[in-house]
Amino acid sequence: MAQPGMVLSRWGDSGWGKMVADDKHAGKFRQQLVEAMADMICTQWKLEDYPTWITCVPSNRRPSLVTDFTERLSKILGIPFLNVLNKIKDIEAQKNQQNGYFQCRNLYGAFDLTCDIPGGAVFLIDDTVDSRWTFTIAAALLREKGSGLVYPVALASTGHN
Repeated sequence: MAQPGMVLSRWGDSGWGKMVADDKHAGKFRQQLVEAMADMICTQWKLEDYPTWITCVPSNRRPSLVTDFTERLSKILGIPFLNVLNKIKDIEAQKNQQNGYFQCRNLYGAFDLTCDIPGGAVFLIDDTVDSRWTFTIAAALLREKGSGLVYPVALASTGHN
């Protein structure tokens, strides 16, 4: 249910990927990464329906990490940040799941919405993407509840695809 997404970097490789890894471990992403993400979105992406708002995938382990990044990104993009997704159950790390079936099952019932959402297209932000199941499940929930097109965006890809 999500549109094709974008990632800024490959986890840990030179340049942005190393910054993402370093900053994730430090607990806050530097402004340079926010600006790089905004530049990527504005200059390299031809969108069918430009988003009117932005949200992020929540984390119970590091609740402010991606939220803070997304709030700062929303200011540069000039669209409102709405923190509408809530993680209602703790799950095992997706990277520890054996395959796609277990990754999807692991996320079943993990998210809920905190409020009504607007109908326009939305950027869905996360720090890393591996299997894409988190984006898939979150996008399905947003679409089911009335959002427009969902464009997933991550700072880094940790997977092999």
